[in-house]
Amino acid sequence: MIKNITKSVVYIGVDDTDIDLFESQYVVPNGVSYNSYIIFDEKIAVMDTVDRRKCDEWLQNLEAALDGRTPDYLVVQHLEPDHAGSIAKVLEKYPNMQVVASDKAVKMMPQFFFDVELEGRTMGVKEGGTLSLGGRTLHFAMAPMVHWPEVMVTYDSLEKILFSADGFGKFGALAHDEEWAGEARRYYFNICGKYGAPVQALLKKAAALDIAIICPLHGPVLTENLGYYIGLYDKWSRYEAEDEGVVVAYASIHGNTAEVANKFADILRAKGAKNVVVHDLSRADMALAVEDAFHYSRLVVAAASYDSDVFPPMHDFLHHLAIKGYCKRRIGMIENGSWAPSAGRAMRNIIDRFKDVCVVEDVVTIMSRLKPSDIPALEHLADEILAVKCERCS
Repeated sequence: MIKNITKSVVYIGVDDTDIDLFESQYVVPNGVSYNSYIIFDEKIAVMDTVDRRKCDEWLQNLEAALDGRTPDYLVVQHLEPDHAGSIAKVLEKYPNMQVVASDKAVKMMPQFFFDVELEGRTMGVKEGGTLSLGGRTLHFAMAPMVHWPEVMVTYDSLEKILFSADGFGKFGALAHDEEWAGEARRYYFNICGKYGAPVQALLKKAAALDIAIICPLHGPVLTENLGYYIGLYDKWSRYEAEDEGVVVAYASIHGNTAEVANKFADILRAKGAKNVVVHDLSRADMALAVEDAFHYSRLVVAAASYDSDVFPPMHDFLHHLAIKGYCKRRIGMIENGSWAPSAGRAMRNIIDRFKDVCVVEDVVTIMSRLKPSDIPALEHLADEILAVKCERCS
């Protein structure tokens, strides 16, 4: 796709609707876009490349947009292969083009491009570094761990454009017109969620800039109501719940724990709970379950015991939350077992790794199947999980 962002900045990215799993783990039913841009001035700068899956299509876009001109610079903001996968081919096509990247990226490049002659073709930049294209100057700000250590972002001070690397990106090809926040949230918490503090540091740098357009490496170019997008990123990177609600995530072997979880969700709704979301972890998109856990203010996990531990889908879910920095939430637990329930202990071992959470201490224990005598304990757990939040999980 070739599209003018402004008279001097052109989008040359590509949609990938053939991909089934982004990063070999995230379901992308509407595909994903790999974004790349050209800035035309006295000098011409290409902003990032694309995944090698779409290299040929991207090179066609690049050549068509250049219309016989030759690019002077390739600005590499992020070395991850979905953005840097076509560097070798574009350097071969344009042998005089110079690569501009963070010092860290320049040092890392031989790890990916050991068969490419980079000597004399790279320009490392530091925080506050600049590159003049003639009529405009590009300003570089380092964004380490958003979400790799070599990341930088670029600000075009003439047209007030922030090239934001993976920041403000989303799943979904551009050909699919869909609401931004849902797939941007799923992208953020699964890709960048661990790195809230570095995202906060980058937002502080961005706050000092006059930004009219945000050009991310995935998803649509953002041109209106930028405060909305920046506000969500601020909230997400502070690990604050976006909405009040309860996620009930369960891992059930034979359906008995599923019955308990769904009954508990009904109890929550009867008590007036807002936004009760239920996930069957054996079948749900794990990335969506993780997204919802961060989206809402409360979480209840229900799982069957398994091999003196917990049923693996629950272990997987809690592990995902732990490595993404899950915090500031109220959490309750339901365990099921037939002779020696172990799920509660196993879940608590992982939950204890979470920071600043409020755990309801009374674990509801179900012996094999839900019985009328279990309802009072579920009612009590619902009351506890819906209680006023304390300072740690607010």
